[in-house]
Parts: sequence; C-alpha cells; structure tokens
Amino acid sequence: MRVVVTGATGNLGTSVIAQLTDVDQVDEIVGLARRAPSWRPPGVTWREVDIRSADLVPLFRRADAVIHLAWAFGPSHRPEATWEVNVAGTEHVLAAVAEAGVPVLLVASSVGAYSPAVNDDPIDESWPTHGWPAANYCREKAYVERMLDAFEAQQPKVRVVRFRPSFLFKTSASREQMRIFGGLGALALSPVLGRRGTPVMPEITGLRFQVMHTDDAAAAFATALLSDAAGAFNLAVDPVVDLALIGEIFEAKRTLSLPATAVRWALVAGWLAHVVPVQPDLFDFLRQIPLLDASRARSELGWSPRYTSVEALRELRRGLADSPGFPTPPLQKAGVREYAMGTWRP
Repeated sequence: MRVVVTGATGNLGTSVIAQLTDVDQVDEIVGLARRAPSWRPPGVTWREVDIRSADLVPLFRRADAVIHLAWAFGPSHRPEATWEVNVAGTEHVLAAVAEAGVPVLLVASSVGAYSPAVNDDPIDESWPTHGWPAANYCREKAYVERMLDAFEAQQPKVRVVRFRPSFLFKTSASREQMRIFGGLGALALSPVLGRRGTPVMPEITGLRFQVMHTDDAAAAFATALLSDAAGAFNLAVDPVVDLALIGEIFEAKRTLSLPATAVRWALVAGWLAHVVPVQPDLFDFLRQIPLLDASRARSELGWSPRYTSVEALRELRRGLADSPGFPTPPLQKAGVREYAMGTWRP
C-alpha cells in the first residue's frame, strides 16, 4: 500500500506515521508538511507542501489511501487565516482525492464538531455535528463535516472514515499544546508545572471532559486503513476528567472555587490583550462539551486503547517537566525567549 498523510509532523501526524511504519501492508508513506522535519523514519518520504495551494493530484496518484490530518489552531485572533487552512485546505484535499482516484480517505474530525450536550449521557456518532458556532475551532470542524457529507454523496466509490476523538495528549507534544492553548505565560510555567505541580487548582462546577493518548487515536487510523469500515467513529477512554482529577495528577496544594463567569471574564481580558491565545467562546463550549461513547470503534474496528485518560495526563505532565520535544517543526522544543522574540516558527 502507498499512503499519503497530510499534517504529518504534528501531534497526531507523528503518531500516525509511527503506527504506519509498523504495518506490514504499507510499503510507502508520503508525509506532507509545510516544512520537512529532520525525523527520518523508515519507508517515509517527505514533501514540503502547503495544502492550500499546492498541486496535490500528482502526490495522490497511485495512493491507496490519503489520511488528512492537517489543521491550523492559530493564529486564533485571525479566523480568516485558520479558515483558509482548515476549510479551504480541506476542500483542496478532497478535490485532489477525487481527481486522483484515491479509493480510501481517512480524516481527523473532533469532539469539537459536535453540538453541545444536554446532559452527561455519552453520545454516539448520530449526535448532530453543528459545533459551537461562536468558536473558530468548532465552527471549522462542523463545516468540514458538511464538506465530507457532500463528498461522500458525490464520490460513492471512495471509502470515507472520519474519527472524532477527545483531546489528545502525549509527552512529546506537551509544549506544543501549551503554546497553542496557553501562550507565552503557560510556556514559561511548563517546567514548573511539570516538576513541582501547581499550588492552586481552580474548581469550576460542572466542568468535565475526556482526554486520551495520541497513540491510541493513531492506532484507530491504522486499524481502519486495513478494514472495510466507513463512516464516523468516536474515540474516547475512561475515566472522564474533571479539575479535581487534574489537580490530583498535578499535585495541587489547594483548590479554589471559582464561578464560571469569573473565569470567562478573565479569559476575555487575556484574549483582548493577546496574552491568552484561546477564545473565550471555546471555554463556553468546554462547559457543555458532550461525552463520547466509543463503543462503535471498539466493536466494528476492534479498537482497543492501551492508555487510560489518567495515563495520558501523566504523559502531559512528564512532557512539561523534561520532554526534549520531537524532531519535527511543530513539536520541536522552543524556549520562552525564542517564542517571545518570534525566532521560533511552528
């Protein structure tokens, strides 16, 4: 098999590439990224490609499958920029898959594509995927779901699989996630949080969500590649996470009860000051995020995750403490000074 992977150098992409190198049926892997990494796993050819503008058809010809993982989380203050990568870029990928005659397309969607929850009962894949329109990330994930609906209708010969995982963590991606979701301040505090824990953990009533290890999500992609499965699959593991559990893992000395409205106003202030990169609207979605039922992936794909959510969070802490990063541009270790001075480029 010849497999092409977009977004191959990020958190999920590096895990998918690593999984595919262990699949006997995969002879050739083509990794697409804006900048080729120094990482050279066996059987992988790198191509420097911008999915928004490159001619992807020659790269997709003779491919047995395309795995589309490319996604831009920022600049979050410029929604037109992320839309251009995430939506227009996906449109470009879908057109090239159709023109090149690729028979299989696997896509990374997200829990962020789902409409808000109405209670704590886990949802299956039939739950509406309208996202939370106020948040860039959710809006774009939901729009891509509509694009995939149209693509499936127009290209019935292409087997399309879309995965909707919960939040993904692994050691080597920890500092990347702090840059994306916490900005400069969080990056500066990363080693302290990893080694010493946190002195205070906020307590916000009703806030709960799911996390999982990135490698477990990647294993689902590798399994689906070799199967005849199609459609949407939730990916999630137990236990459900709340701030009390995170405080236990990060050895919080005390908890501080905070109303959600106060937290949101603090995020608004940080957002407007360009100190916090996460939209306050994303916090609104997090407060009503649905819990995922992943039984379809387990029963139809035979997917069997290796890690619990607690183990994934412990990997996050280990990564903050002393991870050397990973030899790809998005995951390479960058210090606070390089980040602040703008000499680091994702």
